[in-house]
Amino acid sequence: MIEINYPAVSDTSPLPAGSCLLEGFPAPCAIVIMGASGDLTARKIMPSLFSLYKKKLLPDPCLILGCARTAYSDDEFRTVMKKALFASSKDAEGWEEFASRLYYRQIFYDDLSSYEGLATGLSELEKKAGTAGRRIFYLAVPPSLYESIALMLGEAGLSREPEGGDVWTRIVVEKPFGRDIETARHLDAALHKHFAEHQIFRIDHYLAKETVQNVLILRFANAIFEPIWNRRYVDNVSITAAESLGVGHRAGYYEEAGVLRDMFQNHMMQLLSLTAMDPPSQFDADTVRDEKVRVYRSLRPFPVDDLENHLIVGQYKAGVIDGNKVPGYREERGVSPDSLTPTFAAMKVFIDNWRWQGVPFYLTSGKSLAKKLTEIRIQFKEVPHSMLRSIIGEHITANTLTIGISPEEKITLSFQTKNPGMRICLRSADMEFCYEGSGKTPSGDAYEKVLMDVMLGDQMLFWRQDGVELCWSFLTPIIAECEACSGRAEMLRFYEAGSKGPGGFRQISETAGTLSSFSDYRGVRLT
Repeated sequence: MIEINYPAVSDTSPLPAGSCLLEGFPAPCAIVIMGASGDLTARKIMPSLFSLYKKKLLPDPCLILGCARTAYSDDEFRTVMKKALFASSKDAEGWEEFASRLYYRQIFYDDLSSYEGLATGLSELEKKAGTAGRRIFYLAVPPSLYESIALMLGEAGLSREPEGGDVWTRIVVEKPFGRDIETARHLDAALHKHFAEHQIFRIDHYLAKETVQNVLILRFANAIFEPIWNRRYVDNVSITAAESLGVGHRAGYYEEAGVLRDMFQNHMMQLLSLTAMDPPSQFDADTVRDEKVRVYRSLRPFPVDDLENHLIVGQYKAGVIDGNKVPGYREERGVSPDSLTPTFAAMKVFIDNWRWQGVPFYLTSGKSLAKKLTEIRIQFKEVPHSMLRSIIGEHITANTLTIGISPEEKITLSFQTKNPGMRICLRSADMEFCYEGSGKTPSGDAYEKVLMDVMLGDQMLFWRQDGVELCWSFLTPIIAECEACSGRAEMLRFYEAGSKGPGGFRQISETAGTLSSFSDYRGVRLT
């Protein structure tokens, strides 16, 4: 492997011309977490806020108010958050000062008087803290509560923004944004009853991963890639999001959602748009999202009358992962023993536009697979003429650009070179850029980035409603056909937990592979 060595950059080194650490700094604000007693707050939101505080990126003053149905005092809430934080981290430096910013208020999500009390209590805390009335409402609750909470916040006057000045109110919702196109529109109508579009932040934390953000920079800041990023040079594109974990505590939600709703409507479609979009005229939120929407509009309608040649769905059964026996999906708590919910899907899609006409995009995601792997692979075409066919044969391994997102954040370009020696023999070599070894300061968790962007009011990494609706318009017919067809049980292919996917979904080599009826499928490498 050929490695590129980058000079180390110390934290105090001056930045090169044209670089920046942060676009602005967030103004003092209050962060109200609805569902503060839940898992998302304990695992992601609070650790990210504490990390931002330690990095001196949290605004000062900053007020954090937890709200949930559980009855806590302020001190009890701080104790619970401390236990959650240090279950995964032993770095307690700064905790006491950070904890002084934490408050708690019990709330009942369907009770307007609770929100009216919240409005009064929040105003009092804001005056004491000096946050000037800027507010973020983070809905860390089940999606079924989004609508009622948004409506109650509005009814209590908590959604209003004064005209002029720099006082704002923002609401943050996590995916899924509905179950299909109709429920997505219904949720949007509920959000927009009291909140304007500029106030709504629809999170997809995948977009905040360092390598995902780097896709646009890789493509549009380097002259060597953009000229060949099209149908003339690219044979196929594979986007993979494989997980080694099963559904675990999310079984109740997953039984209703399945892999297509859980992963494809959001994460997979976002990765697809970043890979396929045309260059935006400028790097701002609406212009970038305009180009993403053009990709979604160009998706070829999925051939639901020919699913067997364009879609494979599967479900994991009992197996072994990392030497430990794990249950099958139907054995998970909260799952029906005869469930037909897919935990794995692979689909072939096409984008009908000038750049990508005829190039297949393979989207694959599944749970309880052999390893955790999220990556984008650009498989270039073979050389048009092999002048070496009399020596090495007809085919020369095509170049591949792999953008690793998880667990390793790296970019690898494979190419052919001569093997040392008297004979003409080719070998594959890699040029690799790895974030971990690049000498830069670690970027932190993806939730840190999205929380910072909410505070800054930057919607670049957040969904816009037209994109949500276009993706649901594409996927809803597929989901409907999968759930309604008479051969639903026969469509579902079972695979052992810890394997590389359902029967026929075989190990893909460096150069080619097969996936049952996907005769030309290439791309997934769980190696």
